[in-house]
Amino acid sequence: MVAATGWRALLAVVIAAAGVDTTLAQPPKPRRVGYIVVASEAEQVRLTRTFEDAMRELGYVEGRDVVYERRFADGKPENLPALAAELVELKPDVIVSGANPVVDALRRATTTIPIVMSTSRDAVRAGYVESYARPGGHVTGLVTDPSPEAIGKGLEAFREIVPRARRVGLLWNPAPSGAATYRAAAEAAASRSGITLHVVELRSRDALEQAFAEMARERVDGVWVLPDPLAYTGRATVVRLARQYRLPSVFWQREFVDAGGLVSYGSSVEANFRRAAAYVDRILKGARPGDLPIEQPSRFELVVNTGAAEALGLAIPASLMLRADDVVR
Repeated sequence: MVAATGWRALLAVVIAAAGVDTTLAQPPKPRRVGYIVVASEAEQVRLTRTFEDAMRELGYVEGRDVVYERRFADGKPENLPALAAELVELKPDVIVSGANPVVDALRRATTTIPIVMSTSRDAVRAGYVESYARPGGHVTGLVTDPSPEAIGKGLEAFREIVPRARRVGLLWNPAPSGAATYRAAAEAAASRSGITLHVVELRSRDALEQAFAEMARERVDGVWVLPDPLAYTGRATVVRLARQYRLPSVFWQREFVDAGGLVSYGSSVEANFRRAAAYVDRILKGARPGDLPIEQPSRFELVVNTGAAEALGLAIPASLMLRADDVVR
């Protein structure tokens, strides 16, 4: 017993001399990541999974390294202020946001918590950042700003499928910051193509039925849906109504075409949510959001739906099929 006691005393002296901390190391506390979008949880499930899969690939295991605080506005922007305030109250380390209405709500709720935009637009004019190269402040991430030329390419593809089109309904939500930039680009593209636009405002998803009924009364030759969270989260209804009124349709996001729309040309929303994880990772590792440059889309894809074309009695030209990045049915 004496010998054993002596050895324990000697071991303690050696450990102390070596400066080894003998207290049990506590595992690091999981970081808290907020996530808030306009869509419902069901409508957003694919994009939510894309973001969280990307986080997992970066080494973040839910429950061990990260805890997600998810908030969904169920397609109603009026729910965003309360959801943003609730999320900020939890003091997350960083918040991933959807489109501009979400960013607006978050910026009213906090001036310090880092915000990573995933699908924002016209962020400088909206007042979110000082510049894309040096955002400053607490907001960074990705924007989906298309050039006027990119906006116009969707309409050009539409005209190849529907060469008779002369008057097109433009579905547009004027409320979010940055929306005017998209409308101006659309009007310029339509003017170049010799198309007259009949502009229909969309201020809530409940107004979709009325909007399509108006376009049908105006006898438009098709419908052009500009990027907007209301239309995007209500895309199943948009596509159903376009089919009901037999209106050929053109979109910015391919998800509309996957749901049954005719043609899209634009950047990938899914790719943006995947890239958002890289911003979150850098911020959690100590980077300041104001030092992280804003990313703009660099790849655009043309997607056509042959089944939608057949249902409308339209033929997709072979030249367009050859240029398409993806064809769905």
